[in-house]
Amino acid sequence: MKIETAPFFSTGGLPSLGVLGDYARDSWQRIVLYADVMRRRGNQYQEHLAEEVPNVLDFPAELVMSGLELARPVNYGLARILTPDAPEPDQAKRPFVVVDPRAGHGPGIGGFKAESEIGVALRAGHPCYFIGFLPDPVPGQTVEDVMHAEAAFLEKVIALHPQSEGKPVVIGNCQAGWQILMTAAMRPELFGPIIVAGAPVSYWAGWHGRNPMRYAGGLMGGSWATALAGDLGKGRFDGASLVQNFEKLNPANTLWGKQYNLYANIDTEAPRYLEFEKYWGGHVFLNDVEMQYIVDNLFIGNRLATAELITSDGVRLDLRNIRSPIVVFCSNGDNITPPPQALGWITDLYRDDNDVLLHDQTIVYAVHDSIGHLGIFVSAKVGHKEHQKFASNIDLINLLPAGIYEARIVDKTPDTPNADLASGDYVLQVEHRGIEDVRAIVQPSVENDRKFAAAARVSEVNLALYRTFAQPWVRAMVTPQSARLLQLTHPLRVSYERWTDHNPLAKLVAKEAEKVRAHRQPVAPDNPLLAMQEAISGAITAGLNSWRDWRDTVQETTFDLVYGSPLVQALTGQALGDTTPPRPHPGISPEHCEYVRCETLKMDADMQHGGLVEAAVRALFYIYRFRMIADERRVNLALKLVKPQYTQGFSMEEFRGIVRQQARLMLHDFDAAIAALPTLLARAEPDAIGALGEWLQQVLQVPEAPTPDEEASLQQMLEVFDRAVKAHAKALPPAARASQTASQPAIQAKPAKNTTSA
Repeated sequence: MKIETAPFFSTGGLPSLGVLGDYARDSWQRIVLYADVMRRRGNQYQEHLAEEVPNVLDFPAELVMSGLELARPVNYGLARILTPDAPEPDQAKRPFVVVDPRAGHGPGIGGFKAESEIGVALRAGHPCYFIGFLPDPVPGQTVEDVMHAEAAFLEKVIALHPQSEGKPVVIGNCQAGWQILMTAAMRPELFGPIIVAGAPVSYWAGWHGRNPMRYAGGLMGGSWATALAGDLGKGRFDGASLVQNFEKLNPANTLWGKQYNLYANIDTEAPRYLEFEKYWGGHVFLNDVEMQYIVDNLFIGNRLATAELITSDGVRLDLRNIRSPIVVFCSNGDNITPPPQALGWITDLYRDDNDVLLHDQTIVYAVHDSIGHLGIFVSAKVGHKEHQKFASNIDLINLLPAGIYEARIVDKTPDTPNADLASGDYVLQVEHRGIEDVRAIVQPSVENDRKFAAAARVSEVNLALYRTFAQPWVRAMVTPQSARLLQLTHPLRVSYERWTDHNPLAKLVAKEAEKVRAHRQPVAPDNPLLAMQEAISGAITAGLNSWRDWRDTVQETTFDLVYGSPLVQALTGQALGDTTPPRPHPGISPEHCEYVRCETLKMDADMQHGGLVEAAVRALFYIYRFRMIADERRVNLALKLVKPQYTQGFSMEEFRGIVRQQARLMLHDFDAAIAALPTLLARAEPDAIGALGEWLQQVLQVPEAPTPDEEASLQQMLEVFDRAVKAHAKALPPAARASQTASQPAIQAKPAKNTTSA
C-alpha cells in the first residue's frame, strides 16, 4: 500500500506549533516556493531565447514590413497590432506607432500589459503599429541605417492610412526616444505628434548630488572601454552589460529588495515577477559600430542636444527642424533619465521663448513625482492616467500653438464642471510655460559643461590611443569561440541559466513545491518573528542604500576633482578663467541669424492674409490671452461646435496649420494681428460673421464661467464683428443694403451663465 506523505513542515490542518514552529513551517514553505519560481524563471528565459522573434508584446500582431528587406538592412520590423476581440480601429483617426527601446532588453515593453501605450491608443480608437527588433543586429548596420528604416516604416504606415486625419503619432521609449527625434529631425514631414517617455537627450545635464550615471563615461576614461567590449565580442556589443549598468544604480533592489519581495509575497507575487523577468532577462545585441556611435556622440559627446550631428548624407540633425508637437514625459523618480536629461535639450537649443516661436515648435512636458524609469512605460497606473490622457487628447496637443507647455493631469471629482467633456477618470490641463521654467528644472551650468567637455576630449584621446596601440592586438586574439564564451559567462546570463530543469535537483524542488502548494499554511500576520523579518530586511535595504549613497558621492567627487582640475581642463583646451561656454549655442550661428531674419519678414507679410477662419482663431486667442491653461473640456467643446459652413472643407491638419500660424502671428506682433481683423472679416459673408459670434459665446461658457476680462474681450470682439457686418452692408447696392439691414441685427453678447454647477 502506497502512503502519501506531506512535505516537511507542511502539515496542514494541524494545530498551531507556536510562534517559532509556525514561523519555521512558513519559512520552509516560502523557501521551496521561491526556489520553484526561480526554476520557472530559468525555464522561461531559455524558452524565450529560443523563440524566432522573442518579445513580451501582450497583443496579437502581424508583420507588415521587415527591415531585413530594405536596401540598408536592419534587424527591425514593423508590425500591425490586431484587434480580434475588439471593434476595428477608426481609419479616419491618425495611427499610433510605438517604438521600443533597444537598450539591452528585447522588444514589447510598450505593449507589455493591457494598460499600456498600445492598449490606451487602441481603446481611443486609433490603429496601432509596433516597431520591434530581433536579438541580433545585421552585420554592419549603423544608427543611421536604423533611422532610415524607421522613416521607411512611417512611409508605409502613412500609405496604409490614406483617410487618416493626420500623420502618425510616434511614441519612443527610453533609447527609442532620442532615436525617433533624430529621425524626425531628418524627415520631419513623416511625423505627427511625438511622445518621448524616459528618453535621455541631454546627457551632460543633471542635478548635483543625484543620478550619477552620467559620470560613468568620464570615470572609465571615455569610450575606449566600449571599443574594447565590442572587440572582445567579435564585433557585437552585449546588451546584458547595459542592463548590468542599470542594476548597479540601485544595489538595494538588485541584491536584495526584488528577491525579498518575491519571497515575502510568494503566494501572490510570482505571476508579476515572472512576467517582468521575461522582459528583464531578454538580452539583445548591438553592433560595435552602433554602440560606439551612441557612446561617442550621445553619452559622452552630447552632440544631439546642440545640433552638432550630421548624417553621412549631409543632413544636420537639428531638433529645431521638427514641426510636430513633442511631448516629453519624465519623472523625478527616474534614476536613469532624470528630468534634466529629458528636458535639457530645450535650454541647450533655445535661448528664449521668442526662439521657440520663430522655429514654430511646440513642446509639452509632464514630470511625474515618483515613478521609476521602467514604470514610465510599464506601470498600469501610468498607462491608465498619463498615457490614456495623452492618447485621448492627441488632437488638443496637436493644435497647441508654438511654445512650451506643462501638462497637468487632475482627478475628476463630483464637483468637476462638465466632467462629461473629459474622458476617463482625469482631466488634462495644458499650462503655458517658458524657457525659464524649464531652466529652473534643468539647472544648466557652464562650469558643469566644462567638466563634461574635458571628459569628452579625454575620451577622444584615449580612444585614439586604444585604436592605435591595443585594438589590433585584441582583434587578433579574439575568436568566435572566445566571444561566445564571454557571452555565456556574463554574470546576468549565468543568474538565469544556472537554475533550470536541466539541473538534476530542479525536478525534486518542483515536486516538493506541488506538495507545499497543496498544504500551504502561511504564518499569522501578527507573528512577532514576521515583524522581526521585516525589520531585518529594512535594515539590509538601508545598509545597501547607505553604501550606494557613499559610492555615488565618491564617484561624483572624483569626477569633479579630475575633470574640474585646471590641469586637465588646460590639457583639453580650456584655459583657466575662460568664461566662454565649451559648446557654442546653436542660436548664434550665422545660418540661424539669417533664418530668424527671414521668418520675421515672413510673419510681418502674413498679418493681412486670411479670412473668417483666421479671424476666428485670432479672436479666440484675444479673448483667452489672460488664461494660461488649455483645458481638454473647453477644447473638446470647441471641436464639437466647429460646424458652421465656413469651416467645411478643412482637414484637421489644415485647421492645425491655421491655428498655429495665427497664434504665432499674435505672439510675434499682437497689436498688428488684431488691427488686421477688419481686413480679414471683409472677406467673409455677414451671416458667417454672425455665426462666429454665436460660436465664441458658446465656447466661453465652458468649463467654468468666464472672467470679467474675458467677458470684456468678448464684447470688444463682437463690436469688431458688428462693424464688419455694417461695413459689408455699406458696400452693397442701396436696395440690397436696406434689405440686409432690416434682417441683420447687431451682434451682441449673451448674458453669461454660471456653468460651475452644470
